[in-house]
Amino acid sequence: MGSDDYRRDTGDNISARLTYLLIGGGIGAILALLFAPKSGQELRGDIAEATRKGIDRSREAAQQLGDRAGEYYESTRERAAELYSTASEKVGEVARTARETAARQTGTVAAAIDAGKKAYQEEKRKTELSGRMEAAPKYDETTN
Repeated sequence: MGSDDYRRDTGDNISARLTYLLIGGGIGAILALLFAPKSGQELRGDIAEATRKGIDRSREAAQQLGDRAGEYYESTRERAAELYSTASEKVGEVARTARETAARQTGTVAAAIDAGKKAYQEEKRKTELSGRMEAAPKYDETTN
């Protein structure tokens, strides 16, 4: 809780403060008029004028708050659109990289399987040839 607390006022907090300010100003104006030495008609005219001014100020403040809220909405919406666009681009890049890696791995696995098959066939052929040679009759040259 530091100096950031003052910058992060919510719209509700600002509107509450503005409401209290306007109420306090209105009460002060009414009290000032009631204690001022004026005739009844002048006093009623001053009260009506102060009321009109208060209503006008309230309308202006409400208009400013509405404009400010609209600006915040637009900037937030634009930022969200930027973040969505960036995220979708990153996801696309990751998916493309994953597909490329999978394709490379598939090719490597297929090549390894083919090499394994060839090695098996070669060893089988060698084994068959050596088995035939062992099974063949052997003639000893010394017995002649």
